[in-house]
Amino acid sequence: MKPASPPSAANETVALDEAPVPNAGRRAWLSRSARLAAGAGVMSVFDPWLRASAWAAGSDSPEKPEVRIGFIPLTDCASVVMASVMGFDKKHGIKIIPTKETSWAAVREKLSNGDLDFAHALYGMIYGMHIGLAGARQNMAVLMSLNQNGQGISLSNRLREAGVTDGASLRKQMTADPRAYTFAHTFPTGTHAMWLYYWLAANGIDPAHTRNVTVPPPQMVANVRIGNMDGFCVGEPWNARTVLDGLGFTACTSQDIWPDHPEKVLGARGDFVKQNPNTARAVVSAVLEASRWIDASPENMRATAKTIAAKSYVNTSVQTIEGRMLGDYDNGLGKTWTDRHPMRFYGGGAVNFPYLSDGMWFLTQHKRWGLIKEHPDYARVAAEINHIDLYRQAAAATGTALPSADTRSSRLMDGKVWDGGNPQAYADSFDIKTA
Repeated sequence: MKPASPPSAANETVALDEAPVPNAGRRAWLSRSARLAAGAGVMSVFDPWLRASAWAAGSDSPEKPEVRIGFIPLTDCASVVMASVMGFDKKHGIKIIPTKETSWAAVREKLSNGDLDFAHALYGMIYGMHIGLAGARQNMAVLMSLNQNGQGISLSNRLREAGVTDGASLRKQMTADPRAYTFAHTFPTGTHAMWLYYWLAANGIDPAHTRNVTVPPPQMVANVRIGNMDGFCVGEPWNARTVLDGLGFTACTSQDIWPDHPEKVLGARGDFVKQNPNTARAVVSAVLEASRWIDASPENMRATAKTIAAKSYVNTSVQTIEGRMLGDYDNGLGKTWTDRHPMRFYGGGAVNFPYLSDGMWFLTQHKRWGLIKEHPDYARVAAEINHIDLYRQAAAATGTALPSADTRSSRLMDGKVWDGGNPQAYADSFDIKTA
């Protein structure tokens, strides 16, 4: 278990009825997207299969027909795995080799040195690599969003026995018993660190006053079992596994923090994408088709859960994956519900667009917690990393709807609205932050 940098020190969110947005809003969004897609050419709108075939042959054929895509054993690796298993990669003239990795640090290193061509990656990790927070600075690319929602914060039985059930009672307990409290996330600049810190701060707990450590996702359950930590933030299925094994409870889901938040992305090195644009477009197209297939029906989700449960992928029981993937939650405290914002991979195309505002949000939190000292040029950095033009080409090839803007607006758990409009003021607006 590796100590993570504390937030105070620089050293150390096609099955159209599945989309979690109101029906009227969805119809308007799809209508706007159809008008945008029309501008991409008749062939891309009315015959995406023909368009994909054209890209997979001749001068537009993939420069590298076989690619290695790294992934971590998490439910949200599903679209990468299913793109390979279901043969969507072959349709686009490539062969995807999913490569199971042990930690996000390993993904970072293998992306950097070229052992991996692409990766199922933490949004904030790719941004951290690009600006030099996660190793040596290297131009990076976010090609698409892989999923929304589906992460969580779990707390230990020790805290439950002390009367803790949520953030407010955790703050009360920490005040009454001021010992060292240990919380784990999965990577210092990653999504789970940011969800954990945001949740703690929204409940009046300064993350600078807790011990924050980095643990690879599959090791979370083992570490809470032996009492190494009081809680952790991680992706599914490891929160569900904690509940099923009777080791703790879910205090908060990530969609409680930010409904339909960005999560994992398809990441790559910027130079690789520049040298292999047809390969990158083919991979995005294949993963888009896999994402659409997964979200098309509960039966497809169950089939996906069964596939990724295998030892070569997530290596856990189907039961552990399936429930929360379908939106069925049990928090381990006697509460069960069907979540309004469960993990989604496609959502009619609303999930996958690499919004500039999504990327900028992680930069605002890096600044908030002292990981970067000065405000960056938020919009410029996001435009460098998020390859929107390439995504639009893949969306046209697969008949995937496009939004009307490169940014979106969201309201988080503390009532703050994020729309990418003034990132510097947003980053500075929090009461709890690193000075």
